[in-house]
Amino acid sequence: MKLNHLFSALLGIMLTVGFTACEGEKDLNIIEGELPIKTGTLYMVGDATPNGWDIGNPTALQASADDALTFTWEGELRTGELKLCLTTGSWDAPFIRPEVNGTEIGKTDISNAKFAMHAGDPDDKWRVAAAGTYRLTFDLRNWTMSTAFLAEPEAPSKEPILAENVFMVGDATPAGWNIDAPTQLTRQSQYIFIYEGTLAAGEMKAYTQSGDWGAPAIRPTFGGCKIGRSGVESADFIYTTGPDDKWQIEEAGQYRLTFDLEHYTLAAEYLGEIPAQTNTPIEAEAVYIVGDATPNGWSIDAPTQLTKQSQYIFVYEGELVPGELKACTQTGDWGVPFIRPTFGGCKISLSGVENAEFTFTANPDDKWQVTEAGQYRLTFDLEHYTLKAEALSIKQPLEAEAVYIVGDATPNGWSIDSPTQLTKQSQYVFVYEGHLTSGELKACIQTGSWDVPFIRPAYANCKVTKSGVESPDFVFTTGPDDKWRVDEEADYRLTFDLEHWTLKVESL
Repeated sequence: MKLNHLFSALLGIMLTVGFTACEGEKDLNIIEGELPIKTGTLYMVGDATPNGWDIGNPTALQASADDALTFTWEGELRTGELKLCLTTGSWDAPFIRPEVNGTEIGKTDISNAKFAMHAGDPDDKWRVAAAGTYRLTFDLRNWTMSTAFLAEPEAPSKEPILAENVFMVGDATPAGWNIDAPTQLTRQSQYIFIYEGTLAAGEMKAYTQSGDWGAPAIRPTFGGCKIGRSGVESADFIYTTGPDDKWQIEEAGQYRLTFDLEHYTLAAEYLGEIPAQTNTPIEAEAVYIVGDATPNGWSIDAPTQLTKQSQYIFVYEGELVPGELKACTQTGDWGVPFIRPTFGGCKISLSGVENAEFTFTANPDDKWQVTEAGQYRLTFDLEHYTLKAEALSIKQPLEAEAVYIVGDATPNGWSIDSPTQLTKQSQYVFVYEGHLTSGELKACIQTGSWDVPFIRPAYANCKVTKSGVESPDFVFTTGPDDKWRVDEEADYRLTFDLEHWTLKVESL
């Protein structure tokens, strides 16, 4: 009997404990919202910040004495971009970012605005719209940030710049972006330097020495300051390492630029249009194409060589993928003249080339844009400065047992090991029906590797909306890494036709 009493007592204790545990489960508190970001350090990086984009030495914020998870910084910010990180030395770490890319920091103070934190894309950043002295406060406990505009920027010192030389660099200048051999100006007096000659449409800045991108540069007081027929938009310039502001030449032509290093001013005079030139036949033993549209990519040491058919006719026959290309007559040197279209982004497609004429020049760095993958014949005529592009074959159906979509717009995100599989409706038709969020996506026919070809739009950021897809054509290639952009979150039907290389989008 005593043994039975013992068992009864034990059973009572166990039941009591069990009931107590159940009651405890009912009383569990669920923590909602973001957990505090626990860190002892916080840094900001960007061209708006004192230390620029140096991830090894970003600008540190200080933890508050009252709250170790509230960080502040006070000082001058330039116009430009910034984001924040918890550690130094890695671009792959999570960054603190605005909830909306390009959110402005300016003279209007911000109070307790929510921020986000994540690694990778989208690479959202704040944009400092007005230079000045600021106080920035980041509350890592509540995931909020505040700003206070304290003062206008201090006027930079304008001691006369003592220099033996002044050089221009940029795609608007004759020497392009070649910092080792930039365009040299004529020294007229101790502080006056003059350039007179041709400028292309594009960007430029100036240096007092060659060979060093890290040296202070002569720049406009704001980015994109225009130079054109009426002169320069603002005569004042600054002499600084950053931000990397440049003048914008609006129209190609003959110009006279006068830099006054004593008074920090630039005068620009438009002298007239560039005289028409008669093209002299290009004498060459070989012609090569280079670019991410070509088989050998951007390898200037081993570009894709064309076949010489006659003294001035060179032909390429083979595959081109979406991307850029230009041509050259020698290898191993980016500083030589290149065969280029007469305007940047001139399209090459299966229907031909947008404009047949080309130029032979070191700058501006214009390139053809291949918009459709396929087999092509490119014929370069070095006597008449023309390019002919012909499609050699129609795309063959894409053979696949399965198709998957991957991306932050898809249910399984960027998981290449378990992407979202589509339903096979027929030999070449694969369908996805379900929810898509705002974001990016591309498709593949196998899992587990990012190094394989992907099904992509014919151009980057091709939009998917409830009204359909911006362009139905797709390509199957390893690069460039173009993706569709889902603009409107909704339920969709995506139909991939691997025979006709098209995507149809319907809203459900």
